[in-house]
Amino acid sequence: MGKSQGEGPTVDLVPSIMNNLLNPDAIFSNNEMSLSDIEIYGFDYDYTLVFYSKHLHTLIFNAARDLLINEHRYPAEIRKYEYDPNFAIRGLHYDVQRAVLMKIDAFHYIQLGTVYRGLSVVPDEEVIEMYEGSHVPLEQMSDFYGKSSHGNTMKQFMDIFSLPEMSLLSCVNEYFLKNNIDYEPVHLYKDVKDSIRDVHIKGIMYRAIEADIEKYICYAEQTRAVLAKLADHGKKMFLITNSPSSFVDKGMRYIVGKDWRDLFDVVIVQAEKPNFFNDKRRPFRKVNEKGVLLWDKIHKLQKGQIYKQGNLYEFLKLTGWRGSKVLYFGDHIYSDLADLTLKHGWRTGAIIPELRSELKIMNTEQYIQTMTWLQTLTGLLEQMQVHRDAESQLVLQEWKKERKEMREMTKNFFNTQFGSLFRTDQNPTYFLRRLSRFADIYMASLSCLLNYDVSHTFYPRRTPLQHELPAWSDRAPALRPPLLQEAQAE
Repeated sequence: MGKSQGEGPTVDLVPSIMNNLLNPDAIFSNNEMSLSDIEIYGFDYDYTLVFYSKHLHTLIFNAARDLLINEHRYPAEIRKYEYDPNFAIRGLHYDVQRAVLMKIDAFHYIQLGTVYRGLSVVPDEEVIEMYEGSHVPLEQMSDFYGKSSHGNTMKQFMDIFSLPEMSLLSCVNEYFLKNNIDYEPVHLYKDVKDSIRDVHIKGIMYRAIEADIEKYICYAEQTRAVLAKLADHGKKMFLITNSPSSFVDKGMRYIVGKDWRDLFDVVIVQAEKPNFFNDKRRPFRKVNEKGVLLWDKIHKLQKGQIYKQGNLYEFLKLTGWRGSKVLYFGDHIYSDLADLTLKHGWRTGAIIPELRSELKIMNTEQYIQTMTWLQTLTGLLEQMQVHRDAESQLVLQEWKKERKEMREMTKNFFNTQFGSLFRTDQNPTYFLRRLSRFADIYMASLSCLLNYDVSHTFYPRRTPLQHELPAWSDRAPALRPPLLQEAQAE
């Protein structure tokens, strides 16, 4: 009863599933929401209004690596390491004390086979010994914003800009390990974090993008079309970003045109999110045409004007934009969306660029065949485990081995090291758990809005709860693979 025999019934399922493929340009809903209720649209800037080419992460990696060498006195030999865009995925956790990078699911379990020290995978036995199993206790996890603080030893990388940071951490770890250099992991983590931060703060990244905007910024015409559509329907719009004024101005001039500010009712730069949403003490400051900060007291947020710093409480007082008539889009689930949905009742939209490529993979015949057989195999295991004779138990062991191999194959469809952004084997990732909690809707890019009317209502799929489904043993195992359907709905 191996794969060759069990595969037959599943083959018939593949054509019907192939006729119901997923749309990479769709908007997906965690919570029912009607755009007819939305009067005001807010946006983050980086990876929301503006998308960057693959060259940017290479630039950040190289600049931070050089800062490590020149300012933190790291060995010049680390310059031989180059950025690998296929190494890491977002949402990973990094154990600062042990210097290992890993993927954790929604239940705080480490996905074995995805734990990396440097650029090498840590054997499962060593992981289990290190963590006394594969569960990470809550008190070791990162704080609310994914940071390693207040005694937490884990840092969660949620930002798209953190991809080069994870790669640089792994490369320097790899160099130290390969050369038997004794080092303090906590110092390395801090030095890499500071170097990545300095690439932004010292303006290295901003100057490079401004000097060659066409190389780094892509999909400008789609963003322009979204903003024009909302403006045509009389929607108010605002921008709250952590990026500096001149940088945003240059980018928006390229995307929209020199009169881009006419589209926005309020523009706030260097907001210092997530502090912007929590710190009531910082007042707004006006920025003049030359980028100079003015000392005037702000009594009104004027259209066409750029403001710096401030806080959301002052913003709400000056605009009166409250509650569910506001929809804010951002790419960082913690810094952009969490406080807005939990504390202020705004509606939220997450921009997840990786979604488009993952959906395209899920639409391939090879992926659908693999998933269909994997779910069938799972059903067979549950059904047949009641047979305790030696021959049946031997077959069950073979099936378990095959299931494990197929799970590894499924992971490799997405990313060889860490798999899908959204799943760890059958469970949701910790990333998806937070996305489901803090985002009403999510999509690959703002351009997905062009496919919907401004009064469209998004309805979340009613995916069955575990107790609403019959057990595998109560049905023919190959007829309806529920986890595949659940994955498609997500």
